[in-house]
Amino acid sequence: DDCNAETDADGHAEPSENAPHEITAKAVGTQRMPWCERRFERGGQVLVGFPALLDCGSHVELEVFDEPHLAVARHRAGLRRLVTLQIREPLKYLEKNIVDLQKMATAFMALGTLEELREQIIEVALDRAFLAEPLPTDAAAFRRRLEEGRSRLNLIAQEVARLTSTVLTDYHAAMRKLKDSKPPRDVADDVTQQLQRLCHKRFIANTPWEALQHFPRYLKAVVLRLDKLRIDAARDASRLSELRPLEQRYVRRLVELKGAPHARLDEYRWLLEELRVSLFAQELRTPQPVSAKRLDKAWAQVTGH
Repeated sequence: DDCNAETDADGHAEPSENAPHEITAKAVGTQRMPWCERRFERGGQVLVGFPALLDCGSHVELEVFDEPHLAVARHRAGLRRLVTLQIREPLKYLEKNIVDLQKMATAFMALGTLEELREQIIEVALDRAFLAEPLPTDAAAFRRRLEEGRSRLNLIAQEVARLTSTVLTDYHAAMRKLKDSKPPRDVADDVTQQLQRLCHKRFIANTPWEALQHFPRYLKAVVLRLDKLRIDAARDASRLSELRPLEQRYVRRLVELKGAPHARLDEYRWLLEELRVSLFAQELRTPQPVSAKRLDKAWAQVTGH
């Protein structure tokens, strides 16, 4: 099948610490990619593991993880490394030719370095050019992805860079407005926490591309909110009191999950951002109607009741 983990003579997947499986760039053409649950025996016990390709820099190794979400994340990174090992020259060109990188790095300075910014832009471009779902699960599918992705990598990378530049410009404007407008403590705390959730050190790589495209609107909504605050502080306070319990339950559930993914909670998280636009900067509009009632319905799907 498409999930050929390393197996012993009885067909059981060997745990990685006993048999790490090294895959170099030269060997890519002969390997099949792992991608599902595997069972193996140790000490007379049948154990369940989730194999993934582990990024080791100059190569990847087959590793078995206890948690499927960890295997998914590591496997994507491993596949990304396999791609980079096969496109060294195009990658070198791309690293040197990201438009306005220096300018973006200035706006990114509070979050990280120019090199970290470059790495994230390239990471997103590689994922979008080569690693769309469903991921390739064998050598033939991997080779097809390489051929399909090569021709569009530079165009996609420039698209990622353009969006990143726009987001960083709007982030810088929101941070400056927050500093200059000196809002009341509760508003300042709320806006600061929102900006930290949106734009953290790894936000470019860690935010789904579909969501990242809405960041300029979310950040412009922050600026508009702070402008309106001077005119009608009572209105802002009322809207904030409506938003706060909806957001607090999200934060609590996030802590409870301890990093485990939750698709419904992710959907709720972006609905919260849309609700902020609707409450504080309605003129920017939302893709679909959003309200506290709609978030309550979405929360019922998170909790299952």
